[in-house]
Amino acid sequence: MRVLFTTFATKAHFYAQVSLAWALRAAGHEVCVAGQPDMVDEIVRAGLAAVPVGEPFNADEVMHEAGQHSKDAEHVHGLAWERWPDILHIGETRTEKLTHEYVHGVLTTYCSLIFPYIYAERTVDELVDFARWWGPDLVVWDTVTFAGGVAARACGAAHARLLFGLDLVGWMRQLHRRHLAGRPVVRQEDPMREWLDPTLERHGSTFAEDAVTGHWTIDPSPTSLSLPVDHLTLPMRYVPYNGPAVVPHWLRRAPERPRVCLTLGLSFREVVGADRVCVHTLLDAVADLDIEVVATLNPEQLSPGTVLPPNVTAVDFVPLNALLPTCSAIVHHGGAGTYHTALAHGVPQIIVSTDMWDATPRAHRLTQQGAGLHIHDTASASPDHLRAMLTRVLNEPGFHHNATRLRTETLATPTPAHLVPTLEKLTQHHRLRRPVGRASAAQRPKVEWTENPVDPNSVRTW
Repeated sequence: MRVLFTTFATKAHFYAQVSLAWALRAAGHEVCVAGQPDMVDEIVRAGLAAVPVGEPFNADEVMHEAGQHSKDAEHVHGLAWERWPDILHIGETRTEKLTHEYVHGVLTTYCSLIFPYIYAERTVDELVDFARWWGPDLVVWDTVTFAGGVAARACGAAHARLLFGLDLVGWMRQLHRRHLAGRPVVRQEDPMREWLDPTLERHGSTFAEDAVTGHWTIDPSPTSLSLPVDHLTLPMRYVPYNGPAVVPHWLRRAPERPRVCLTLGLSFREVVGADRVCVHTLLDAVADLDIEVVATLNPEQLSPGTVLPPNVTAVDFVPLNALLPTCSAIVHHGGAGTYHTALAHGVPQIIVSTDMWDATPRAHRLTQQGAGLHIHDTASASPDHLRAMLTRVLNEPGFHHNATRLRTETLATPTPAHLVPTLEKLTQHHRLRRPVGRASAAQRPKVEWTENPVDPNSVRTW
């Protein structure tokens, strides 16, 4: 079968897709990855066929445009632009806060200020045109690239979301639908439908729930750390991919002291433009400890004249998949790729996160499992506090025991290769029962969908 992946234009999101894309390719299926031109080189470096669609993402410009749009509107649900991400946080999981007003406000805000800026209209149109020409059987789309669902519905393909972290969209959508069910019809405003409907109609389709959550969802998180959702979800083992990499010689030598990885990842630098954690606070925290610290910090993250503590080695880049098996702990920013790679190797984590997407709820769930600690208020994080936390994680055996337990759970989850037959079966059930020919861009047929319900128990074969 033909499988089309769509990715958000950042490395962290694309890297989460590579292992499944190659599992399908190795099983004999045709695979290509569609993304904005910013991502083409990265896709090709991963050994996959790239399909450029739309204009470059240009994260800095997009963030500025989204911010200006909100400022022009003066407020977001009565909140100043600077405050809405904290007040209307999509990563909120506390039941007492998840009222209809809160959930509705979150979805309305994201559908007007965030999601539309991820895939511009031209990008959606070019993706749909390619899908109609190539005729994929299955489209696998990133959590926030709803254009993948639009393209799948336009060409008659089955489609699935591949999460890079927690299923925040599915979680919020589920809560919102439950709230709407208890309200009068005249008060059942649906921001996601209102946002997606015009795009779907422009491409000859109509709104259905799979436009938001796919026909099914592929989740790389261990089940004990996932959010409880009621749509069909396939667990998949996270297989770390760090991009093109060379394993340095020094990693072959066993560390003489406990080794700790310190990293701030890629997401903030690529999408927001800067780290949100003070590098000097982190360095001061580890300076007096009898440990070896490998800090993946590039020159831009170290201010001129920075003197590293004697126990810290800074490297521009080292593949975490090679580094973490030698580490006793990791201190990081809460990024999904870093978090999942640490889980895969059973390394206790200290997460110094902000409220960017799902970093905070993931950190909370990790601490509840006893496999790490979390500092949420990065502005007030002190070296003494961080030092005390790291000392605990290194010296209290419970953290290592629980991290090992989560690694065992991860290893018991189906690999991408094991998942391929299930994806084949689901694709056969959900794609349109008609051949999809290669059509010109001008041909935009009205798509009539026939649902083919699948019993979840029939596909959970592991």
